[in-house]
Amino acid sequence: MTPTAASTLISRREHFEVVGSTNDVVRSWLGMGEPEVCLAVADEQSAGRGREGRTWTAPSGAALLLSLGFRPSWLEPSHVWQIAACVGLAMAEAAESIAGLGERAIRLKWPNDLVAETDDGDVRKLAGILGETTSLGMAGAIAIVGIGVNVDWAAADFPADLATTMTSLRELSGREVDRDRLLDAFLDRLDVRLRALRMGSFDAIGWSRRQLTDGRLVRLEDRSGESEVVRAVRVDAMTGALVVEDPDGEGGQRQVLSGEIHHLRLEPGV
Repeated sequence: MTPTAASTLISRREHFEVVGSTNDVVRSWLGMGEPEVCLAVADEQSAGRGREGRTWTAPSGAALLLSLGFRPSWLEPSHVWQIAACVGLAMAEAAESIAGLGERAIRLKWPNDLVAETDDGDVRKLAGILGETTSLGMAGAIAIVGIGVNVDWAAADFPADLATTMTSLRELSGREVDRDRLLDAFLDRLDVRLRALRMGSFDAIGWSRRQLTDGRLVRLEDRSGESEVVRAVRVDAMTGALVVEDPDGEGGQRQVLSGEIHHLRLEPGV
């Protein structure tokens, strides 16, 4: 039997019914010397987390919850963010294919969400990505990328406090969506993107075209709780930063790195 991309990409792959955090599982494997790329998948997480310490919860079997572990010595430290970008692009493409959605029906909301727009213009979160790195630029560098995708989750079962801001592939497609098929489609696409990245090729055009924030008013909140409303111009494919309007800055623009903000919210207005 000819190996598939999904099988040749992964050095270690385990599935868990319930686990605290797939990111923590993968981190422990890497700490024990496991080579890249290792993959942990779970039906449910009891201590799942999102960016900036937020929690991530989903009913058992309703979401695709996984983490991938890398040893990115082959990539410049300043470009390691592109691994998470490749994960997001591969999942967006896979989800559109498996759920029968149109091209770019799933968008990227900088810095770490996969979203979809409703017919009335509302933006609903479909998935979140959490990237964690250790010792970048050193021999023992590791990178972990976790992603949670709302797959076969009916709107009637959404948490009340999130029901107006989230969506699922089931709701977007109007039918049941199989998590195993989604996982295989994702790994096949990720394999292609990672091979290209290893050769120095990042899909900057594809990453930029999927961005939802371009041209929109956004509220940037920093860790101290201070916030400002600015217009997002574009994303920078060299740094991963969001470029925003800044009348007082050089050229009327400045870059915002994901590590500088606690949260980005879309603001009404044009």
